[in-house]
Amino acid sequence: MHTSYLACDLGAEHGRISLGTLDKGRLNISTLRRFTTPSTRDGDSVQWNIPALFEQVTDSLTEVARSQETVNGVSCSSWGEDYLLFDSDGALITPVGSPPAKLMAKSMDQLLAKLSLQTIYEETGVQPTPYSTLVQVIAEKSRRLSKAGKLLPIADGFNYLLSGEARVEASSASSTQLYSPTHKAWSARLLYETGLPAKIFPQVVPGGTVLGPLRQDLAEATGIEDVDVVTSCSNEMAATLAGIPVEPGVSWAFLQMGTHSVIGTELLQPLLTDTALKAGFTNDAGYGGTIRFWKPTVGFWILQECRRDWALRGEDLDLEMMMHLAGVAEPFECLINPTAPTFLTPGDMPQKIKSFCRDSGQPIPRKPGAIIRCVLESIALYYRKAMQEMETVTGQRLDRLYLLAGTGGAKHPLLNNFIANALQVPVILCPQETIAAGNILVQAIGLKHIESLEAGRKLVGEVLRYETVQPYAGVWDNAFRKLERLTQ
Repeated sequence: MHTSYLACDLGAEHGRISLGTLDKGRLNISTLRRFTTPSTRDGDSVQWNIPALFEQVTDSLTEVARSQETVNGVSCSSWGEDYLLFDSDGALITPVGSPPAKLMAKSMDQLLAKLSLQTIYEETGVQPTPYSTLVQVIAEKSRRLSKAGKLLPIADGFNYLLSGEARVEASSASSTQLYSPTHKAWSARLLYETGLPAKIFPQVVPGGTVLGPLRQDLAEATGIEDVDVVTSCSNEMAATLAGIPVEPGVSWAFLQMGTHSVIGTELLQPLLTDTALKAGFTNDAGYGGTIRFWKPTVGFWILQECRRDWALRGEDLDLEMMMHLAGVAEPFECLINPTAPTFLTPGDMPQKIKSFCRDSGQPIPRKPGAIIRCVLESIALYYRKAMQEMETVTGQRLDRLYLLAGTGGAKHPLLNNFIANALQVPVILCPQETIAAGNILVQAIGLKHIESLEAGRKLVGEVLRYETVQPYAGVWDNAFRKLERLTQ
């Protein structure tokens, strides 16, 4: 007898719905559909089309029912920070979206006038940011909050729409900046100090909690029977980490690259020290009581701005051409500090790189290939700096790095080798299916079809391809010492 699970990854830009099947001790994962997350933008604010997004989920259930495939569980994971408000009758309060940056900045000022950064961090383990759920709810109109019967992060809101049971899974609760990782519950102090109504925050539950059967009206509309709604890891990053086939006893880090990147590791307890706060690390809940200890770091922003500037000058380079030009350029001709203030704002990025190299007494990169290589080598070396900082703060040696699926050039062979050589640890490349794998494993554990995450991760390692890039020694150590001088 085999068991099957529907994993719904609802990303802020793109979504994917996957079907996972356990049959005779083997896991199979297939993608049912991919889609662009329906939204509209007005300046720097975003509104999400929740009914259209929910339709992707219900259409997938219908598709599975038509194929006469039996599904045992369904669960959603999504991005953090944004949320759904429901009134006392369970109707969605619209619109749903991220408010303008100006309003968020004002709300952030109101928060910090009441509570210090240290207090917020001690309570939640989360670095205060202008777009956290906490800051967004403070900015809510009183009329909307007075109507609200419950607040649910995106994935938990979808699980509620599927099951009729309102619960918040721990990994998404922690990303709201209203959750205490120490007490494993909503922070009573933050709710009291901010005056937010505690009644709208449902019970927090661990990943793998079975909410109950699919709502009867949805079961009849989709034609699917006997499927339970499960809170897997509602936060997509937590689901991804659950799907990595980590070997027991190995200390590891993860990196997800994009316009801006995230680097982190997994801890057994939250680390709420002043050192962790000042170093920029956040403690988010993961599966099984673990902690995702992470911080933002440099990504492809500088390179994306270079490409945009070259395109304006009539030289539109695609990713493959950029990587080719970097590959044939002279190595370590020059380096930059990718976190220098000059690189944080748009505008003629190639010229900014040339000016930085000139001002720091280095050869000036003239051609695109030399500039691209300079940026890539600098980014890779900066990851080594970030990883060393993480080792210092946590007091543990990190033996390998899992490179998660990302955007903009992430997982390109040239960059993969740069990162492995810069860090001097093996880099394991995680496929796109890792997030679905984590969602599926936690569902299977919750439904008692798999005995443990360790057993599930072993199954994932057997079915998904995890390529390892080994480092080689050489001039990267000397280059790192140069980058350290540039970043002092």
